[in-house]
Amino acid sequence: MDISQTSAIVTGGASGLGAATARALASAGAKVAVLDMNVPQSRQVAEEIGGLAIECDVTDEEGASKAFEIIRAKHGVARVLVNCAGIGTSGRIVGKKGPMPLADFSKVININLIGSFNMMRLAAAEMIPTEPLQDGERGVIISTVSAAAYEGQIGQAAYAASKGGIVSLTLPAAREFAQFGIRVNAIAPGLFLTPLMNELSEEAKQNLGAAIPFPKRLGGADEFAKLVLHIISNRYINGEVIRIDGALRMQAK
Repeated sequence: MDISQTSAIVTGGASGLGAATARALASAGAKVAVLDMNVPQSRQVAEEIGGLAIECDVTDEEGASKAFEIIRAKHGVARVLVNCAGIGTSGRIVGKKGPMPLADFSKVININLIGSFNMMRLAAAEMIPTEPLQDGERGVIISTVSAAAYEGQIGQAAYAASKGGIVSLTLPAAREFAQFGIRVNAIAPGLFLTPLMNELSEEAKQNLGAAIPFPKRLGGADEFAKLVLHIISNRYINGEVIRIDGALRMQAK
């Protein structure tokens, strides 16, 4: 898909992988809507790229629908959705204080998995009636998972389950939407230099990078964004979950 002047949505676009993706899409000529709960940061990113900032809770059915209405009125129907919104709360299933509170597990599943599904269903519903582009393509949906979906570490049960759910969602969604020319893919990053990682000391970041086979460093958000652009432009990539992790395979802890 040629994304020049195409309406695109990035959830979790206020920082980290989402912000880098929003910038990359805008640089490629897309009209970008930055969705996030962090209003000041999302506005800052939107102003920088000439985009649109919208406060949006991806788990809120009514609020997300309203966000799509605003985007449609400002930029037209979005043909690109990149799901980057998510949380990474950690905790053992049974810790020193007993079993993990069920609400903690539910929160991670709700934001990461159900939130991604919510945005996917709304985006696809808007893409389906649009006029097809080259090769009959109508849209592209990309979700963000994690290497933890495959090698979840101790303390990542909720996070790994939420990301694993998106992995399992990707192929059936791609098959369902294939008849409409909508491609569905996901990206599974390993250890990336996000705002959370930036809080670590330089020594800690170097130690984490040393565990990666090659290149021996944390991934850059711009490298994630480049993969997003490639998936959008390459019409034969569909139903895939692509790892981007420097060949990292995480240990138990």
